[in-house]
Amino acid sequence: MVKVIEVEPVTRLEGHGGLHIKIGDDGKVQDVQFNITSTRFFEKFVEGRYCEHIPRITPRICGICPIPHHITPTKAVEDAWGVQIPTPAYKLRQLIMNAKQYSSHVLHFYALAAPDFLLGPMADPALRNVVHVINKMPDVGAMALKMMDFGQKLCAAIGGKSVHPISAIVGGMKKPLDEDVRDKFLKVIDEQIEFTKKTVDIALKVVDDYFDVIANVGVVPTYYFGMTKNGVHDIYDGDIRIVTPDGQKIDYDYHNYLEALGEHIPNHSYATHMYYKPAGYPDGIYRANCLAMINAADKMATPLADAALKQMREKIGDCPHHTFAYHWARIIETVEAIEVIATLLKDPDIVNPDCKTLDVEPREGSGVGMTEAPRGTLLYNIWSDSQGICKKANLLVATNHNIAGIEKTLMHVAKQVFEDNALAGLKLPDPWIK
Repeated sequence: MVKVIEVEPVTRLEGHGGLHIKIGDDGKVQDVQFNITSTRFFEKFVEGRYCEHIPRITPRICGICPIPHHITPTKAVEDAWGVQIPTPAYKLRQLIMNAKQYSSHVLHFYALAAPDFLLGPMADPALRNVVHVINKMPDVGAMALKMMDFGQKLCAAIGGKSVHPISAIVGGMKKPLDEDVRDKFLKVIDEQIEFTKKTVDIALKVVDDYFDVIANVGVVPTYYFGMTKNGVHDIYDGDIRIVTPDGQKIDYDYHNYLEALGEHIPNHSYATHMYYKPAGYPDGIYRANCLAMINAADKMATPLADAALKQMREKIGDCPHHTFAYHWARIIETVEAIEVIATLLKDPDIVNPDCKTLDVEPREGSGVGMTEAPRGTLLYNIWSDSQGICKKANLLVATNHNIAGIEKTLMHVAKQVFEDNALAGLKLPDPWIK
């Protein structure tokens, strides 16, 4: 008789679904399925709509990543119509993207990851949550809430709303950041940088305490898919970079994404599995998200983040496959995000009213837009007719990129847990809080 273990997710954002582990009578893991509802139906939602309306439809794909899902189709339509945006618009988009990156990564670390680490993975689930952490560590909780609040309010100030923004238009941004509003964010930016440094200290202690787990659980070699700009980490602009399991880096123009990526529809899952085409399936399984971005980058774009990247690579290598290192990579990206935010808030172009162009005319064509969302790379390919109506859309989102890699990792860890009893010999630290 097959025993099935089901794990329901904390969220169902961007199609996230349940985990099913099948174990036979002999105790062997037979299958692991990460079943999700595909978000590809949004491709049909936008067909027949004005291309300029698409950036206000696709943010509904995800409540965590609405800003990348707003910016990416805007870039795709601009690419199809040959539109060049003014420099102030480019910088405003960078600012809102990094504000979302900052708030999302902080939310993930403190609300989702921290309770497991601070209380220990075997703690009572009723206590292993962010509310208990805030009650036991009020100073840390207050700091985390201030960080998330800063990022979300900055998103709202630029995007009109913190969730499902409305500010990006084909040709730029609707309006600049108001000077008085900008000044309010500047008054607290130094405090936010200090908060981020304290978060790094907390994360590094977690790494030290749990290094036995990090080094031995879920170490799964795969390919990686990320975005870099001339080899430098960038979440708004750049090209595709594939990293092989042995660390080789291969670059593709993002317009030629089909040269690098293929799609495979498995029998047991509702979601399309993506794979690295030149390697062939299944050896071409890749992972996206923050560790993939870190592995893809030669360097970070800002000094504090680049120093943090070097520290990580000195500890676990230039192309780590440690699944728990996603937490570490996320913190490095958080550092870069706040550094970029600080630089852009001080830039006069952020309040420059010349943030959109009127030189926009629909034409028939195909355009591709790419950005990096907090959970992985977004690729939008939009086909327009001569009247500016969407004829077709191809949307590759983080879920599509990650599903095969998630299942491969889960299978590996399930065998470690249920067959090898590998966790029994690992050293776990005493809980920080009870």
